Amino acid sequence: MQLIVHGGAGSAPDEPASRQAVLDEAAATGAEEPTPTAAVVAAIGVLERAPRFNAGVGGAIQDDGVVRTDAGIMTDEREVGAACSMPGVRDAGTVARVVMEETPHVLVAGEHAVSLAEGFGIETDVDLTTERTRERWADLSPPGEGDTEERLAWVREQFGVPSSGARRESEREGTECSGRGDTVGAVAVEDGKIAAATSTGGRWCALAGRVGDVPQVGSGFYATPAGGASATGAGEDIARVTLSRLAVERLEAGDDPEAAAEHAIDELADVTGSEAGIIVLDETGRAGSAYNTEAMQTSTARK
Repeated sequence: MQLIVHGGAGSAPDEPASRQAVLDEAAATGAEEPTPTAAVVAAIGVLERAPRFNAGVGGAIQDDGVVRTDAGIMTDEREVGAACSMPGVRDAGTVARVVMEETPHVLVAGEHAVSLAEGFGIETDVDLTTERTRERWADLSPPGEGDTEERLAWVREQFGVPSSGARRESEREGTECSGRGDTVGAVAVEDGKIAAATSTGGRWCALAGRVGDVPQVGSGFYATPAGGASATGAGEDIARVTLSRLAVERLEAGDDPEAAAEHAIDELADVTGSEAGIIVLDETGRAGSAYNTEAMQTSTARK
């Protein structure tokens, strides 16, 4: 088993060594699993339980004060599962796997995804906040249950977006809700079989129910027989260019994983002006990554 994981792209972390240790643990845990699907779910599961990442516990808080989790998974056989907008669900990657393996669907959302998780014995009603995220939320002044226009005005202000919504996410800096993304992801390969998965707590101060790139096939995650990819960063713009698909298409065209990752990030920047990171693994186990943010931590493991 060959596996690569990431812990999000954005500004430099406060405690890079401790975060790297968790990423190394996640990679090592995933590499012990018997299949690529099990490997990526186990790896991101470690990160969903680590409060320093924006997935599971410690996830971003939306404008109504609630953390909602999203995740997606895909294999080289085009099996896909995703779940999104789940309050109280820490193990979003596990729910995405349930959608892929146990339902005829690609994506299940909201309260129905939570019910599905509960039906398969996945813990729900988990407090996904931490002391750090509660303190950060307390420093903000959301409008609460005000009218829609009032809430939207606050969301635009926090994102640094004018009323027209014209600017891209790379320009949305210097607000209380800007900073690290910390979305997590993993790609694994064994004997030519591939799986890619991504999990997130979303974006700080987003409108309640907002869903970004992570559970969207080809955007936050993607896999074909050529390889797999997991993305992190400016979610709306990652979705606009289907960033993970771009990288895997470059593998299919003959690029090595590093070149494929760099091509995808360059295209994102050219088209949208935004920032992101991506990890890529090809069918032989070669790994690559690229980012145009200040930092992106990764870890690899082989068993």
